[in-house]
Amino acid sequence: MAPLYLDANASEPLRPEARAAALAALELAGNPSSVHAAGRAARQLLERARDQLAARFGTGPGEVVFTSGGTEANALALHARGAGRRVLVGATEHPAVLAAAPGAATLPVLADGRLDLATLAEALRGPPALVCLMAANNETGVLHPLAEAAALCRAQGALLHVDAVQAAGRVPVSLAELGADSMAISGHKLGGPKGAGALLLRPGLALAPLIAGGGQERGRRGGTEALPAIAGMGAAAAAAEPVQALRLAGLRDAIEAGCVAQGARVAGLGAPRLGNTTLLILPGAPAETQVIALDLAGVQVSAGAACSSGKVGRSHVLAAMGEEAGGIRVSLPWNAPEDAAERFLTAWSAMRNRLSRRAPVGAM
Repeated sequence: MAPLYLDANASEPLRPEARAAALAALELAGNPSSVHAAGRAARQLLERARDQLAARFGTGPGEVVFTSGGTEANALALHARGAGRRVLVGATEHPAVLAAAPGAATLPVLADGRLDLATLAEALRGPPALVCLMAANNETGVLHPLAEAAALCRAQGALLHVDAVQAAGRVPVSLAELGADSMAISGHKLGGPKGAGALLLRPGLALAPLIAGGGQERGRRGGTEALPAIAGMGAAAAAAEPVQALRLAGLRDAIEAGCVAQGARVAGLGAPRLGNTTLLILPGAPAETQVIALDLAGVQVSAGAACSSGKVGRSHVLAAMGEEAGGIRVSLPWNAPEDAAERFLTAWSAMRNRLSRRAPVGAM
């Protein structure tokens, strides 16, 4: 039996629509910036992807800036919009945002992982700020109250940047409806190829480049665009209907019910969450031990963000939520099989039973 891949928040499997679009782009020799026929053909595919992202995520095509991925999109937003402003970031933000904002003030979260809006309101009093919040947490799937946060930011003249890398394609996300100023997305988290992302801007927002070059992306991001990855990203965005998440939520709920019945806890339980994501805490069982044991059983999960070159350490997300134990993240991909919950629970229960026999009395 093929391994069961349950690490979609690290990278979604490639969607067939994205594969077809990327392969079509690979056949083109032209540079999208060239004015001859080959260049115009490449430009047509580039602009099609731009239109697809704009339509799906609520902005105009001219406000879509292609990047190499979500990390660069977040860094570009912080570089361009943070100058001269205080930067405020959520305590559970992705390491890419935290690394791009050294010295930023941290906004605490509640025990369920959601942003503490009262603290945000207090922090916004003072000089103009740039607030950076993720739409959905990459480890727990918890959804921040972005509409309320955006209203607070507008009232105080603050800018709001949203990291929508995990939320895009899984729940409805619209830059215009949120009232945010910018939003980052990543192609491979949508089911497109790796190597492309985008920063979406509200109309009229100026953007100084982080990478200067030959004037690509209207002077906002230098370098020849990675056309195959971008074309695949656009196709994936068009194909990633959030309604598909309802099926995954049923599988996720079955996994949680089975694990909780055997002594596990769910981080962020009770808060609005992505339907495909759960972070399971098994007291007394190190996360890395669980990941390895499940992998040997043919079930692929993670211990948190896949951004530390394979390192497994204490989760800053769980720490911010007041949780001392570690946990494993189960994130169902768009093409998860219908028996995914059953197969996971079979492997997880066997692992739990083995670990419980080794653990001191009362440790599990």
